[in-house]
Amino acid sequence: MKPGIAAFAATLAAAVLCASAAAQDFPARELRSICNFAPGSGADILVRFYSDKLSKLAGKPVLVENKPGANGALATGELARARPDGHTLMITPASSTIASAPYLFKSLPFDAQKDFQAVTTIATLSFMLMVDAARPIKSVEELVRHLKTRPAEGFYGTSNNTGVIAAELFKHAAGLRTTYAPYKANAQALTDLLQGQVDFLSYDATWALAQAKGGRVRVLAATASRRSVAFPEVPTLGELGYGSNDVTSWWGVVVPAGTARPVVEQLSRWFNRITADGDTRQFLARAAFEAFPGSPDQMSALLRTDAARWKGYVELANIQPQ
Repeated sequence: MKPGIAAFAATLAAAVLCASAAAQDFPARELRSICNFAPGSGADILVRFYSDKLSKLAGKPVLVENKPGANGALATGELARARPDGHTLMITPASSTIASAPYLFKSLPFDAQKDFQAVTTIATLSFMLMVDAARPIKSVEELVRHLKTRPAEGFYGTSNNTGVIAAELFKHAAGLRTTYAPYKANAQALTDLLQGQVDFLSYDATWALAQAKGGRVRVLAATASRRSVAFPEVPTLGELGYGSNDVTSWWGVVVPAGTARPVVEQLSRWFNRITADGDTRQFLARAAFEAFPGSPDQMSALLRTDAARWKGYVELANIQPQ
């Protein structure tokens, strides 16, 4: 063997051994689970459930850190800057916080294509359009008529990218000019809805379910291509004639780019064990999610194809990057 080739082979073998050793020693300390959204949100509920289950499999504490803001971009940027050793991870609506983000913001604190390593998908989640339950608006058609009587056709609120895209596609289909009001936390959006400061909200089915059960909101439509398991009586926007787009959020786990493959695969195995568990399936159903297990390679491919899909939605809705 030539000296150069021998040296390369030795270097490669050493790297493989180091990666294997890293996986065997993983985790060496507590894990850090970054959440893009505020405590009490639908996102926070899912992140805390999976983080608790992960701590039992990993044998180490998993500390959840909520870093809301910029539709999830602040937390995603935090992950991009973390050490790539598998001890910092993010359980996130990756279709929103990673795949669609470059088309909604002029600048981001991360590179969506280079800064992350996919671990696995875990679940999908529909989004819903909702109004104040105390108001006499009981259908999307009535909401459209109401908005057209409002100055500048009113306001809608949300705190995440999927909610923006869903609402803007609805506006496009309905011929509305309603203004987007960004929120950092769901609670403030709800307060403003109940006080009449915004006319409707565009949020995930998990949070919508809790608010609907409490009698605070009336859910008018789902933004997915099929009805939500949590709201079987609520029609989709497509059924109502407001476009045929499928705005569904999917969740996955990501770590910083450069994390050793054996560590990524170990995390993937743990998360898929959690998703396959009967207790998890019941939790997901109660929280309006549907299980969506996967692998590092499958999630990486989905991030690429979804980036193209969300780009098309942003262009169709004529959303201008902020």
